[in-house]
Formats: sequence, C-alpha cells, structure tokens
Amino acid sequence: MRKLIVSVLILIAFLAVLSTISTYLPSLNDFLKTDIASPTTTLKVTNEESVVIDAVKNVGPSVVTVAETLSFGTDPFFRQTVPTGPQNIGTGFVVSDSGLVITNKHVVSDIGAKFQIITNKEKKYDVQKIYRDPLNDIAILQINAVQNSGEKLKPVTLGDSSRLQVGQFVIAIGTALGEFSNTVTTGVVSGLGRGIIAGDRLQGYIEQLDNVIQTDAAINPGNSGGPLLNSQGEVIGVTVAVARSGENIGFALPINLIKDSIKNFNEGGQFNRPYLGVSYKMLNKETALLNDVPQGAYVQSVVLGSPADKAGIEQADIITKIDGQSIEDTKSELSTTISKKKVGDKINITIFRDGKIIDILATLEAAPNQ
Repeated sequence: MRKLIVSVLILIAFLAVLSTISTYLPSLNDFLKTDIASPTTTLKVTNEESVVIDAVKNVGPSVVTVAETLSFGTDPFFRQTVPTGPQNIGTGFVVSDSGLVITNKHVVSDIGAKFQIITNKEKKYDVQKIYRDPLNDIAILQINAVQNSGEKLKPVTLGDSSRLQVGQFVIAIGTALGEFSNTVTTGVVSGLGRGIIAGDRLQGYIEQLDNVIQTDAAINPGNSGGPLLNSQGEVIGVTVAVARSGENIGFALPINLIKDSIKNFNEGGQFNRPYLGVSYKMLNKETALLNDVPQGAYVQSVVLGSPADKAGIEQADIITKIDGQSIEDTKSELSTTISKKKVGDKINITIFRDGKIIDILATLEAAPNQ
C-alpha cells in the first residue's frame, strides 16, 4: 500500500513538472526563433558592407578631382609673383573612355581659368574644352584620354533616377572639402522632387535648382559634381549642394537630366538648347492675390539681344502663358516649358503689363554655350 501511495505521488509530481514545462514552451520557441534569426541579421550587415565595397571598387577609378591649373598672383608683402595653385575645387566622373567627364557647371564657372582632372591614381589631364549646359548646372569636360601612357579611362554605368524611392540606399563619392579625394559616404534618399537654392562656398556660386534628390549621405563642399550611386553601383545622381542650415542634408541632380544633356551634346558636339533670355521669379497664388496680379513668371531682367528682347518683353512683365499653356507652378513653370521646345520654334507669349493682357510672338534661339 505504501509503495502504491509513493508511486501515485511520483506520478503527480511528474505531471506537475510537465505542466510547468508546457507553460514555458512558447517562450522557449521564441528564444529558439531569435537565436536562429541572428545569423540572418549578421548576414544582412555583411551584405551591406559588400555592396559599398564592390561599388567603390568598380566606380572609384572613374571618379576624378577637378582642379584649377597652376596660376600666379602677387605677394601683398614682398610684391613678388608667387604660385597660387593648383587648387582642387570639385569632383567629376568619366562617362566615355574617349575622355568625357561630367561635373557641375558651377565647378568650372570661371571662363578665364584653365582646369585639370586628376584620377585616383594621381594622373593629371589638361581639360581641352568645356561645354556648359545653359539650362542646367552641368558641364562636360573634354580631355585627351591617351596622353598619359595610353591609359584608358573607365566610364561609369548610368542608372535610372525615375525609379528612385524615398528610403533607398545610396553611396556618394567625391573630393570632400576640395582636399580628400575619393571620400566615400553612405545614406538613403531622404526626399525627391525638391526645389532648392544651391551653391558651393569654394566657388561663391548660387543657383535655383528644381526636382533634385535629397539625401542624408554626408556631402561637403568639394563633393560637387561627384556621383551618387545606388546599391548596384549605378550613378543615379550628381552631387550638387549641401544645406547650410541643417546637418545631413545634401542634394543631387537626377541622372536622367544628365543623360538628356549628354544625348543633346552627342547629337551636335555642343549643347543645343532653346533660349528665351529672361531671368524671372515665379509668383504663387498667394503672392499673386496679395498684389492683385495673375500667377506667372515675373520678369526680373531681360538679356540684351535675346529673343525676349527682340520680341519686346520688358522688366516687370508677368508671363502667364506660352502657346496657351498656363505658367503657374514648378511643373509648368517657364524654364520647363521652354526646354520642351526646339531652337527656331515660334512661340506665342501672353504677358500681363500695367493691368493689360498682351500677346507677343518670339522666335527661340540656341542658348549661348558659356
């Protein structure tokens, strides 16, 4: 009888232990799942590092420093002529093994200066010709790619900026601060379709840019003209500016804009852009209502001898329509509308002047390559 009682007690104790174990089984399962998932997390980090390393290995040799060639100035104390250069002022990247390099127009804005490009192997090439796009902050530099021991430059692969998404991983390469060549930073696409007033303190240059890419990848003066890459190592943007009033806010021109410029250049050996010849400021709905004028492009100045000047457009005119299309916002503003036309096109311009609506006919000409 005593043995039977002991056996029953042992059985009850065993059942109690089983009950306790079953209570903690979900937690055990969760633990096992977490333990199994940790190698995946490690693998993801390893893959991200590999993406950056592979992209830099592939694209790094195609990224160059843009520098002003040696120049001379007067020493203010001893009144002697002393060397003041060369000075690294920006970044560029190779788009043709024949010797075409893309950079920002503001990097090479000094028409009287001479420039060089310096590869990541410290080989130097004199820039023979510069083609500046009159409508965009883009310039094409032409060099002799075989002048240094027959070296062949490696062109980058251009991606598709129309497929970009906010949050997408990006890599920037450039000559940070005009001093540290082939500096690599990473981040994400923080925003798309931004409109900014951009500039570079090394050049003292500012410009209104629309539809640019915002990124939190670290960008510094001197990075201007460098490539912004996706995870496949394709160039999806051209670094153009950094925000002065905030940290981790940089901007890049979308690569599809550059591809259009290259196509335009290749068709005629120069940029052949339609040109009206006015500087303007867009009047939004609120500003227009406050001033009792229509929305449109407020003409701030007219270039002497330009199509606008020949047609009779004056300072303080408000351009409201081009060929019947309203000029109201960034999607249909004046420069965008003109860029869709061709050199030689006759356009009907509707303007508001002194309370009256006037229609003017203008013939678009080729923009001067500066």
